Amino acid sequence: MMMISPIIFIVSLLLSSSCHAAVQDFCVADLTTPESPIGYACKKPETLTVNDFVYSGLGVAGNTSNLLKAAVTSAFVTEFPALNGLGISLARLDLAVGGVVPIHTHPGVTEVVHVVSGKITAGFISGANKVYYKTLNKGDIIVFPQGLLHFIVNAQKTPAEAYFSFNSPSPGSQLVDFALFGNDFPTELVAATTFLDTAQIKKLKGALGGTG
Repeated sequence: MMMISPIIFIVSLLLSSSCHAAVQDFCVADLTTPESPIGYACKKPETLTVNDFVYSGLGVAGNTSNLLKAAVTSAFVTEFPALNGLGISLARLDLAVGGVVPIHTHPGVTEVVHVVSGKITAGFISGANKVYYKTLNKGDIIVFPQGLLHFIVNAQKTPAEAYFSFNSPSPGSQLVDFALFGNDFPTELVAATTFLDTAQIKKLKGALGGTG
């Protein structure tokens, strides 16, 4: 009997179970079920209509009246269940004057940004700590490679609008500023690991809702 390499077996198992849509036309998420590493269970096809494959949530500008002067409106699987298992999602970004999306990452996810109005400065930081950034105009796109830290800033004195696409139906995100200053990370440990002075850390914690 031919022996199958354990590695080949595991890879083939992962590929075969990477998404429900790989073995059927689609798998509209049943959000009443728990999310697993390969997504949600499927709704029964006979219960679906064309409306399950249409989402209108990106047609309205988000509220930019906040600290960041920015709003991200997502079309992830939780908002648009038809994306379940398809390895893609979208989001809309609205930036007021002075708006910013601080340095953050989407672990394991690649992102493409398309500017549809205004002008933004966008960039990412490589694993070698080299910064790649450029000011983008209407119609320009930029890619943030998988998992790298990146940022976006409104580059002019008028609002800007852009759209993101991700190679995941449920891309997570972690903002560095909030990871450091928006929680109960003890101030003395933040100081020890960032070389910032205590007064500055407390000021940032106060602005971002942190304690400790």
